[in-house]
Amino acid sequence: MGEGGTPVTVVGIGADGWAGLSGAAREAITAAEVLLGSGRQLDLVAGHARGERITWPSPMLPALPGLFERLAGRVVCALASGDPMFFGLGATLARVLGPERLRVVAHPSSVSLACARLGWPADDVEVVSVVGRPLARLRRVLAPGRRVLVLSAGADSPKQLASLLTADGYGASTLTVLEQLGGPAERRLDGTAADWPYPPGDPLNVVAILCVADAGARPLGTVPGLPDDAFGHDGQLTKREVRAVTLAHLAPRPGQLLWDVGAGAGSVAIEWMRAHPSCRAVAIESNPERAARIGFNADALGVPDLQVVTGRAPAALAGLPAPDTIFIGGGVTRDGVLDTCWDALPGGGRLVANAVTLEAEAALAAGYARLGGSLVRVAVQRASPVGGFTGWRPAMPVTIWVVEKE
Repeated sequence: MGEGGTPVTVVGIGADGWAGLSGAAREAITAAEVLLGSGRQLDLVAGHARGERITWPSPMLPALPGLFERLAGRVVCALASGDPMFFGLGATLARVLGPERLRVVAHPSSVSLACARLGWPADDVEVVSVVGRPLARLRRVLAPGRRVLVLSAGADSPKQLASLLTADGYGASTLTVLEQLGGPAERRLDGTAADWPYPPGDPLNVVAILCVADAGARPLGTVPGLPDDAFGHDGQLTKREVRAVTLAHLAPRPGQLLWDVGAGAGSVAIEWMRAHPSCRAVAIESNPERAARIGFNADALGVPDLQVVTGRAPAALAGLPAPDTIFIGGGVTRDGVLDTCWDALPGGGRLVANAVTLEAEAALAAGYARLGGSLVRVAVQRASPVGGFTGWRPAMPVTIWVVEKE
């Protein structure tokens, strides 16, 4: 199977162990010369596996290439929890070994089992994993009435989730903890976030959340243009209406990486990442205090994986992962910034730059004359008191340059 060597069979196993395995899964385990898995998983098939038993190294990922190189030519079976291709080991091995070397024998995922217990349609559930990931990722999907399943990191996750929900105005949300799903020790715990009464239990658990907003809470929308006060800032912020227009031109697509150059409060990068869970971004900001604030904003708005680089462009751009799209919110007049950004873009990549000052606008006009694209000017006026009446106060107009690289 491919150039990488002998195939590796990945078998999904549940908390019910051998009893819950299909005939194909049992055959793969009994035929293996080497059986890989966690200590718990290997214990579940004790007495049925004849091959050498090896527990996963720690840390696992950097050790995998060497491990499989040593096992080349042997019949290997790797045990994975539940569905190996759903937030599981199978996806990791596909990246390390190549999918052509894998044979996957699936098992119902913890999400499938949880939905079966709760009577929730699986296609109407948000799934968030906090296994090796920040708990703040939950914030991105919070909305009244939404059903969320959280793949827990351990016994402490339910209490931590309850605390986060309560702090964020969702203390009335219903929590259901499902432990050891599918196994003989399966247990269900129900309560609300604000008064979660249970001590830490079994580390193998899934937390189901029915989101309920507390009175006075202000749930956030899913489209670009969050309220300005959703971000901590010192005035260096792409304002709401301009931000919505800017993001429309940036056009986030799943899996793409954005450079937000001169990020200020990080609002554009944050909303880019909120557009889809696979969207990634790097926020580059020269002011250390603002850079620290970007991290706080990203955490508070559910995208804690935003990468923040403290430094001044163009020097700070060196060595960053290649972008699909670049937004220049500040520093467009600085020597080398525009050229460095343009050179970093791949074919088909998009650059969007905003300008408020005449000098920055002149830089955009020069770029437009040289590279083409389109120029848009956005003017926003807000109603405010004028004596005993109400009048319009204009904000400074913003010029937006959009250009794609051929």
